[in-house]
Amino acid sequence: MLSAHDILRKYWGYSEFRSMQEEVISSVLSGKDTLALLPTGGGKSLCFQVPALCMDGLCIVVSPLIALMKDQVYQLERRGIKAIAIYSGMSKRLIDQTLDNCIYGEIKFLYVSPERLLTDIFLARLKQMKVNLIAVDEAHCISQWGYDFRPPYLEIAKLREFHPQVPILALTATATPQVAVDIQEKLAFKESNLLQKSFLRSNLSYSVLYEDAKYAKLVDILNKVKGSAVVYVRNRRKTKEISDYLNQCKISSAYYHAGLKMEDRSKIQEAWITNRYRVIVATNAFGMGIDKADVRLVIHMDLPDSLEAYFQEAGRAGRDEKKAYAVLLFNLSDKIQALQSLEESMPSIQEIKAVYNALGNFFQLALGSGMEKDHTFDLANFCKQYDFKAIKTLNALKFLEQEQLILLSEGVLQTSKIQILSGKEDLYRFMVENRNFEALIKLLLRSHGGIFDALVKINEVQLAKSLAISVLDLQKALKYLDQIGVLQYEKANQDAYIKYLCGRLPTIDLNLNVEQIEARIAVYKEKILAMIGYASDKSKCRSNMLLAYFGEERKDRCGICDFCLGRNKLEISDLEYQKFLGLLREEMKEPMSLEFIVASIDYNNKEKLLNFLQWLIEYEVLIKNKNDKYFWSEKELH
Repeated sequence: MLSAHDILRKYWGYSEFRSMQEEVISSVLSGKDTLALLPTGGGKSLCFQVPALCMDGLCIVVSPLIALMKDQVYQLERRGIKAIAIYSGMSKRLIDQTLDNCIYGEIKFLYVSPERLLTDIFLARLKQMKVNLIAVDEAHCISQWGYDFRPPYLEIAKLREFHPQVPILALTATATPQVAVDIQEKLAFKESNLLQKSFLRSNLSYSVLYEDAKYAKLVDILNKVKGSAVVYVRNRRKTKEISDYLNQCKISSAYYHAGLKMEDRSKIQEAWITNRYRVIVATNAFGMGIDKADVRLVIHMDLPDSLEAYFQEAGRAGRDEKKAYAVLLFNLSDKIQALQSLEESMPSIQEIKAVYNALGNFFQLALGSGMEKDHTFDLANFCKQYDFKAIKTLNALKFLEQEQLILLSEGVLQTSKIQILSGKEDLYRFMVENRNFEALIKLLLRSHGGIFDALVKINEVQLAKSLAISVLDLQKALKYLDQIGVLQYEKANQDAYIKYLCGRLPTIDLNLNVEQIEARIAVYKEKILAMIGYASDKSKCRSNMLLAYFGEERKDRCGICDFCLGRNKLEISDLEYQKFLGLLREEMKEPMSLEFIVASIDYNNKEKLLNFLQWLIEYEVLIKNKNDKYFWSEKELH
């Protein structure tokens, strides 16, 4: 067999590995279970692809992201490496064929979602496969303390029962020390083995700018910082809105979100990668597996849900190790909205029980029935029928899954979508000539805003009810309109179901693990609050704040974040800086006016002292009370 370096040269054309890649590969080839903690852009995929090609047999890659699976399969096939993926939407016959190819063919990589691992059809074939490595991508999903916990990941360790000698390689870009320990425990590592690259990005300047006029500031930043850029927003509507605004301002831009056709997403992505668009405005659906090293700027218009998510997305800037910028635009309304969203999205124990009870009624299940049967599920219809809030209900269903009462399929989150492709004049002409479609088209226009601009979610049950027709007839009509080009119709995945893992229980017998649920809710809250804390704190080096969150302490400032640049403008040495702080701490035992502070401190350069005081006020280390006197805030300068 070829060596790791031979494989790297043959298939990727590189002569050297990146930092930490070789150590991870050596660990895997020596048969050790390994957790590789490599920040975004660290080349995680090569860490399992290279050793798998060095050994006889097949590598099973567990990944939660269908788009990323498809992309990696495509990239491997381009290099002449046989790879295949199993994901939702595939027929049973095609899955059968795929698994047979893994046993009898020359497939080297089988990509599979965690939900598919323990199905009977997969396990029956797994025993016959010659497996050389199990790679777990996005491994933080296995930890209940991680920012994106997924219960099906907990089942991965059971693969070891079929191939006990095969090593596991777990990979993630973002994990706190607590999560790193939890990953290794949940995957039943034979011994602890963490290989970690420093989270420090010395070329990346982090900034938080406090702005109400965000659009104007966005244009200002893009005019000042040249080069390729990504702008992240929270919802799909804003991607188009901001992209249109940038184009009006003569800044070449395109928008990207999961609601666009796969074909369109690929074209937009490719055009941005090849610099035909300078800026891509996107939701967090964009970025996974994107290999563009020369991104100079990543701007977040909205507050991400966690520092893990922010670090990963911001880290897509400057992978070529040249100077790059990560900017978060933040204001008071962002903080209020984040806290409000936190309260609105997390269900109480009583609300979780109410969702469980309503679920049984929705499926018309008698007590004790329903076990091990797939029940077709429509989240939108369920929420409408019982007057539930969608996000809170979804989180309640996730908690019920974590309690091992139900199993959610991959398709539960998916709904049908449409977008009208015809222009308004052509659409009017079509309705005049085809009166039998008039009521449907008018209903779509009346009930769905933005339907000409992007794919929008529809509730087929509700639409059919409004038109007094069957859902099947509605779907046939939409399919016909799609075929003739009037609109685009993306039918919801048929794989949307809920499986009861035990028969329906009476609510009184629903013994939820309250302590564990509350602990998970607390973790979610802590992550939101940590994100708000990062955005709100003006008194520390941004890079060091991020490093500390991931358990990496560093004394030296980065020198290039917004805090450090402000600190650098003082033009005082570290010795003078510490001396000023000492003098102030000694003198300011109680609130004092600015004039009194300057007069009280014996220092020959009063102008330099005043500049330092003004800097402390700007960064809210000194705060003014109603009597115009200053006192120390609780912040500590770093």
